[in-house]
Amino acid sequence: MGIKVGDKAPGFTLPKQDGTAVSLSDLLQKSAVVLYFYPKDDTPGCTQEACSFRDSYEAFKDAGAEVVGISSQSADSHKAFAAKHRLPFTLVSDEGGKVRKQYGVPSTLGLIPGRVTYVIDRGGTVQHVFNSQLNAARHVTEALGIIQKLNGARAS
Repeated sequence: MGIKVGDKAPGFTLPKQDGTAVSLSDLLQKSAVVLYFYPKDDTPGCTQEACSFRDSYEAFKDAGAEVVGISSQSADSHKAFAAKHRLPFTLVSDEGGKVRKQYGVPSTLGLIPGRVTYVIDRGGTVQHVFNSQLNAARHVTEALGIIQKLNGARAS
């Protein structure tokens, strides 16, 4: 059973693409977090998704959220992927898939790691979950809409 809306997001501390550690609790002290699990660096769907997040990154920042991509590749793989596609956000390495398991991210056909995005508010509560292996770009539009709604609610 995966993490659902209203659940507390499981915490983690993992290496970023530069090799330094980052924790969910540290990120949440500064902003809401859009945590997106993706199957693999430099595959067509994952590249499309990462570039869509890149192209909307300023809108996420303006709405009060940080974007974090997570998959099982090494920090070095993430570093090359981020450099190649000029990704301005953090990619974290979940080698062994421990955090993926904590969130209950399903596999497609039992083989391909799933593509699921979680919008986590500053209190650590999951506000939105979007699961679609094939519709990579929709992860961005869904998450941005929720973040903007949360931000709008805070501003009023």
